[in-house]
Formats: sequence, structure tokens, C-alpha cells
Amino acid sequence: MRRRPLAVLALTLSAVLVAGTSPAGALPAPRLPSWRLVDPGVASHFRGLAAVSRTVAWLGGYTGTVLRTVDGGRTWSNVSPAGAETLQFRDISASDANHAVAMAAGAGSDSRLYSTSDGGRTWSLAYQNTDPAAFFDCMSFYDRRHGLVLSDPVDGRFRILATGDAGRTWQVLPNGGMPAAADGEFGFAASGECLTTFGRDAWFGSGGSTESHIYHSRDGGLTWSVVTTPVVSGPSAGVFGLAFRSPVEGVAVGGDFAAPAASDAVAATSTHRGAWRLSGSMPGGYRSGVTFVPRRPGEVLAVGLTGSDVSFDAGRTWTSFDTGQFDTVACAPDGACWASGDLGRVAVLQR
Repeated sequence: MRRRPLAVLALTLSAVLVAGTSPAGALPAPRLPSWRLVDPGVASHFRGLAAVSRTVAWLGGYTGTVLRTVDGGRTWSNVSPAGAETLQFRDISASDANHAVAMAAGAGSDSRLYSTSDGGRTWSLAYQNTDPAAFFDCMSFYDRRHGLVLSDPVDGRFRILATGDAGRTWQVLPNGGMPAAADGEFGFAASGECLTTFGRDAWFGSGGSTESHIYHSRDGGLTWSVVTTPVVSGPSAGVFGLAFRSPVEGVAVGGDFAAPAASDAVAATSTHRGAWRLSGSMPGGYRSGVTFVPRRPGEVLAVGLTGSDVSFDAGRTWTSFDTGQFDTVACAPDGACWASGDLGRVAVLQR
């Protein structure tokens, strides 16, 4: 076989590089996404977000605000529950343009759950907390009918509420299967993502103490196991957001809310039940929201006060792509992804 002269090889390689293509066997770098801001018309703090599709999304905000769009964010309807002006809707779940459950977080009776089946024209008060120690943190649905709500510890144990009728009624589950909480331990009502589900499995993250923990249930919230994670913990630090793409493949994000630019130990991954490892490279700081992107295997989004990051390897490494502030992020089954945060910031992912 004849050897090609070195000069010819050099010219060939130069041509490949100039053309912007990779040498044989090398994969091109994935293209980074970007956010396109949309105007909801209300400058509330939107910690609650439900992404139903490319056209339908719901927002939950402070001062009792709930908004809904059915045209991809071009216009928004104010569908806030009557008499809820003093509440903070920090999580919202929706199955379509008509059915939604809004979770208010607050001390004592300010922790409430509202449900609607007519697009927010009318709401029913589905549950109002009466225990002064309880404080609702986040909510997640297994399917259209079954869901859970996480409350901060009551009598030394985290409290779980459950519904089996799409959020119209809720019950406090027995706590005999819940491990005792550590001193100072609590959940973070920052993004609606401290609790997540996949199939019949459920997980929630915590902080506030000397260690951050992740709790796991396989039976609809009746019994839980708990593991310590390497994510930083402290009075304002811990695991803020969780996402799973299978019962064993998950991503946790968090950090210190009081030091949002600090990026040490703010993300971890799990590929085996109960085993969590720090990501090889971290997001750009404290992150409160995280989600897997449907139809893009291994792609994950994370958002926080200092920006947004993307991972193309299921959370093992991260790349920053935006410096704007968001509190929460969610993707719909059709692949559309939305983000929301303070001062009425709402955005749709574009590529």
C-alpha cells in the first residue's frame, strides 16, 4: 500500500479543520440551548411551574398568583384562586389545560392545596394545614390521579400527604415508615422540585443540617429509606432539586442559597439505588431546579440564581449557557422546556 506524503496529510487535516468538521471517529460538540423570554404580564415570583406541552403551561407565584397559557406563552390568563392573595404558590402540577393542583407554602394554615378542573375558572380548597409545625415544600404526581406532597418535619419526622383522586382530596400518611429527621433538617420550598416521582418510586431531598439527605420510597410514600449525599449542607444549604429518568438514574442539585455563586459540591448523580457521587464538573453555582429533557437521552437542565446549565451525560458534567436568574425548570412530554423565577421571569427553551 502506498503511503501518502506528510504534506498531503497536513493539507487534508487543515481542510477538515477549516470546514469545521471533526476528524473521523470524533463526535461534534453538542449545540448549547438558549432561553427565549416570554412576558406573563405579572411581575410575581414564580417558583411554581407546570409544563404541559409546547402550548400549555401553568405558573404559581406569590400574592396568590396563578397564570395559565394555551398559546406557548404569547398570552397569559390570570386564573388565581379567589381569596388567596396572601398566599405563596410555590408549586403547581397540571395534567392538561383544565386540570391543575396549586400548592401554597407557609406556616400553619398558609400551607394549602387548591384544585381546578375547568382551567382555573373555579378552584376548590382541597386541603388546609392546621398543624403549626407543618410547612409544605413541594409536590409531585405519579400519574393524573396519584400524587404526594412533602411537608417539613412534624414531631421529628417529615410529613407526607397523598391523593388518589387527582388532587381533589388529600390525606396525611402514617409516619411509622419515615426515618427520624436530623436536628435542623428540612426541605426547601424553592422550586417545587425537592420531591420527584418516577413510576411508583418517589424521592425527596433535604438540607439545613450537617448533612444533606435523599429519601426514597417504593410504595407510594408509606415507607422510606434515607441516604447521605455529598451535596453541601448547612443552615441554608442542601439538596434543592431532584430528577430521575429511571428508578436508578437520578440527578440532584442544590448548594447554598445564601452563597449563590459558590459552586463546590452543588450537583451529584446516582446510577445505583442509594449511591450518590459528586458530578465531575459542577454547575455555575447554587441550583434549585433540575429536569431531564424528554427525547434527548442524557440531557439535563439546571437553573438557579446565577444562571442555567446543561449536561449531556446525565449530570456527570455541566456547561453553563445562560446567566439569567430562574428558580425552577420543567419539561413537557413533547420535549418543550420552560423556566420561571422572580420578577416575572418566564422563558421557553430554544435551540
